[in-house]
Amino acid sequence: MIIPKFPSTGTTIFSVMSALANEYKAINLSQGFPDFAIDEKLGTLVQEAIAAGYNQYAPMPGLPALREAIARKIKHFQHVTVSPDTEITITPGATYAIYTAFTTILQPGDEVIVLEPAYDSYIPNIQTNGAIPVTVALNPGDFSVDWEKVRNVANSRTKAIIINNPHNPCGNRWTADDFEELTKLVETYNLFVVADEVYEHLAFDGEEHLSVLRFPELRRKSFVIYSFGKAFHSTGWKIGYCVAPPELTQAFRQLHQYLAFSVNTPMQQAIANYLNDYENLQATTALLERKRDFFLDNIRETKFTWLKPAQGSYFQVMDYSGISRLPDREFAEWLTKEHGVAAIPLSSFYREAPDQKLLRFCFAKKEETLLAAVEKLRSL
Repeated sequence: MIIPKFPSTGTTIFSVMSALANEYKAINLSQGFPDFAIDEKLGTLVQEAIAAGYNQYAPMPGLPALREAIARKIKHFQHVTVSPDTEITITPGATYAIYTAFTTILQPGDEVIVLEPAYDSYIPNIQTNGAIPVTVALNPGDFSVDWEKVRNVANSRTKAIIINNPHNPCGNRWTADDFEELTKLVETYNLFVVADEVYEHLAFDGEEHLSVLRFPELRRKSFVIYSFGKAFHSTGWKIGYCVAPPELTQAFRQLHQYLAFSVNTPMQQAIANYLNDYENLQATTALLERKRDFFLDNIRETKFTWLKPAQGSYFQVMDYSGISRLPDREFAEWLTKEHGVAAIPLSSFYREAPDQKLLRFCFAKKEETLLAAVEKLRSL
């Protein structure tokens, strides 16, 4: 008999909605993956890496060239120095790195603060380790952090907090004030931080991304997780990395060496070379901001509304209360089946979801895809 590590959640909503989109030939704005090609330069670099013989196991922490390129990138964008040898580990995607970070620090009975709505892997990762997720809802409407509520759930059993910045699904960015509050919390309760920063290069409107790495008191206690999939439109490559201080990195790698051990070698070499030109990352930011604006400019002609444009990420949260009173999952399924557009109900990112009449749409798509979706939504 198999005893589940965490309560059964069934198939994730992302798989459910994508399958429904395929069944009904709907336009899929549900899952967060682009439908456009990667940069040709990056593809060429992969071919060159394969031809040059980068086809065997990479070192367990990752190719030195890639870790060094990441360290230079962090210095350039975040103005902090990170050791490529003792603080950076290449991983098969960000979700893997989040799981490994939790497994590194958690023991049965530990509590972890999770801000909801939250990416769906967080809570199962915590429960798999015998720990207890303690959820705190972001403020309705603007999805800001209610720090009083966070402080009220922290106690001597609290081991860690996981944060997501820029935020999936809501598109918010953290402010310096948020990090000040987080620092007080971490110091008061001696917490670890797992910081999901996979959308670091998708911070819009001329605002820079503030990383946990900029705050020395937080950096000493943090695993900061990144992904190349979002920055380079290559979600299927599943390559990310974890930045943590040497002691935490050593503990992280003790697990990593027995889980994945190493990561796709030619892709690592290609990305290392691609990172030599920061204009490639700046082009990503500009491209996705244009797509956000294009989507919002066109969806104004429908009955969907929104509180504010996404400040970052691939996603825009939209209010459908002017269209239907159905619960969001029922509405999302109806929208897919009857009107040919798939989105994610926001309740999927909560354990106990409020009735908010909100859907998450992915705008990381070709303009023709977004236009076709909006054309269908106009009929509502």
